Amino acid sequence: MQQSFDLSASLEDYIEAIYNIIAEKQTARNKDIAARLDVSGASVTEALRSLARKGLINYAPYEAITLTNSGRKAALDVIRRHNALKQFFVEVLDIDEKTAEQGACRVEHAAPQAIIDRIIHFINFLESRPEENRRLMENFLAFSRRNPTPK
Repeated sequence: MQQSFDLSASLEDYIEAIYNIIAEKQTARNKDIAARLDVSGASVTEALRSLARKGLINYAPYEAITLTNSGRKAALDVIRRHNALKQFFVEVLDIDEKTAEQGACRVEHAAPQAIIDRIIHFINFLESRPEENRRLMENFLAFSRRNPTPK
């Protein structure tokens, strides 16, 4: 079970963006976050203050933003949920990458942790027995292509 950080969907997007920007550029700044999330600088400032109050980031105006240990854990939790959902959508449900990415971004915030954990468990099961489960997946994909879901 993952630790609960009591973050809104919006704050989860911010903490994930901060983590990814730091991974790419070594530092995260207000303008980088605004560009990544396509939001105003004022919105970023408000979110950063909220994340700082929760002890997830170190923030001072005009300074680089850093994650605390708790912030890093929160970001990794969001990323873990996102990646698990995207993998499930692409590899199990045969959803295209773009749609899977968009869906994972929405569902990662709404799905209870028990559902995410079960999806991860199911993916692990499929990967643990690739020969046995390949036929199941092939049959499901063939069924899905013969019987497309209405749009």
